[in-house]
Amino acid sequence: MFDRRRLLIGAGTLAAAPVFAQPSPQELADELQVRVENKSVPELCAEKDNIELDFTSPRLRGLQIQAVHPSYINTIVSDRWAPDWSSCDLSHDPKFVAQARRRTFWETPEFWMTGYTFPSFWRPGDVPIRVGETVENGFHLIQVWMWYRERAEEIMVIYPPDGYWRARPLPFEDMRWTAYGSSFLVGPVETQERPIVDLQEIVFEPDSRTFVLKFKRGGEARVVVKSVDQERITLDVDYSDAMPGGRPFAALRSMYAMETMSDAAMVAWRSKRGKGWDEARVIDFPGASATEVWVGRHLPSRHNLSAPDMVFSKFQGVTAK
Repeated sequence: MFDRRRLLIGAGTLAAAPVFAQPSPQELADELQVRVENKSVPELCAEKDNIELDFTSPRLRGLQIQAVHPSYINTIVSDRWAPDWSSCDLSHDPKFVAQARRRTFWETPEFWMTGYTFPSFWRPGDVPIRVGETVENGFHLIQVWMWYRERAEEIMVIYPPDGYWRARPLPFEDMRWTAYGSSFLVGPVETQERPIVDLQEIVFEPDSRTFVLKFKRGGEARVVVKSVDQERITLDVDYSDAMPGGRPFAALRSMYAMETMSDAAMVAWRSKRGKGWDEARVIDFPGASATEVWVGRHLPSRHNLSAPDMVFSKFQGVTAK
């Protein structure tokens, strides 16, 4: 059973440490450095993902992904999350028609998942999701919900047709709600009109809080919901093998029109032998070899103001032959 007490106990120790905790000497020696490439392009539309950071390494077999409240979260008085469609033209996006439906297909008293099929989506909803003996087909979106402080909190969403994920911590202090922002991809990233991960099947294992992603190009990844609290949500990812064809093992997708109209405005990264953190605007980030990467905002934005920053770290790999 998906036990909230176990989940929150694990989160408590994590929340006590800062996001950029100093690794021990042994951890520094064992760190795997991966390549981060910036494929971002300028964009006026605030609802189009123009930010793309690709993570590659033939040795990588695991990493940790965190969504962390932004540094200014405690200053927010009035949140902003409404979409801004000015300067947007989505008339040429492909559309696959489907019968709209909603179904809660797995639940316990404290956690549950609800799937949605929209009237149309840009890719067919043909990825099955399996929980025990239950198999659901046709969902465009899966919501992961948690019962916290006597109300339902949505902590994560998954889009099976294109492999996109979004995650957010529980609302900060007395806030009633926070926004989603950047998305991320887990698995062999490829471009089919836009970056995607082509999934064969998703299997959820409730006892270990694990999503097993089976890829059409072969292999699989296990995404464990390690902890969630009012500071961050932490996911541990393990891969069965290297990515086919040298493809990225993960990618971050976000939007940036300008610094105060963005879901991600800055990149900070740490290299294995670096003496400190490097930092750049996300649109100007030159790419880097890094052992830890933070993507987020220092200044409040008019777009998804309360959306979390993203941290990619604890890259683990096989020994080079």
